[in-house]
Amino acid sequence: MTTIDSIDRLEAIYGTPAAASTVKELDHINAAYARLIEASPFVALATSGPEGLDCSPRGDAGAVVRIDTPRRLSIPDRRGNNRIDSLRNIVRDPRVALLFLIPGSGTTLRVNGRAHISVDADLLASFAVEGKAPRSVILVDVERVYFQCARAIVRSRLWEPDARRDPAGLPTPGEILSEVSDAREGGPAYDAEWPERARKTLW
Repeated sequence: MTTIDSIDRLEAIYGTPAAASTVKELDHINAAYARLIEASPFVALATSGPEGLDCSPRGDAGAVVRIDTPRRLSIPDRRGNNRIDSLRNIVRDPRVALLFLIPGSGTTLRVNGRAHISVDADLLASFAVEGKAPRSVILVDVERVYFQCARAIVRSRLWEPDARRDPAGLPTPGEILSEVSDAREGGPAYDAEWPERARKTLW
């Protein structure tokens, strides 16, 4: 197996990036990048901690992230599975990366920065939905932001209706839980109860 073990060898293979690949990077959210963030209901949040890396999906009704200033973003931590992997990592290592997806658009947006977690009562209340506030808010100080071209979206045909997979051909959460727990968790009842459980605990 031939592996690359130096930056020089790596750059020799890939060459110099085009000007468009470098001038697009900023240290703040400009007007164009703000429009992309405001249109995105979904972001992948990558964090790092002593146990390794983690990447967590975040979604919301409307914009998933609030722009507080050109250098500060806020992400409400909505209800989930209470593993708090991302939050544990941020407490110990503030470095984060965000990847925004916009349904129907090939353009994605990448943000790198440093984060901390706030439980300020007024801030939590500002993110309340149906009277329910998040238990914390992730505040991200922006260090690098740039858009990604559409090649990955085009290759994957991510938004094309005829490329969608039939969920009936995939394992359900209940089936997965049953398999990995030797039938102690999950099963058909888990899948049957999930829609109502999700409705009651969405926010």
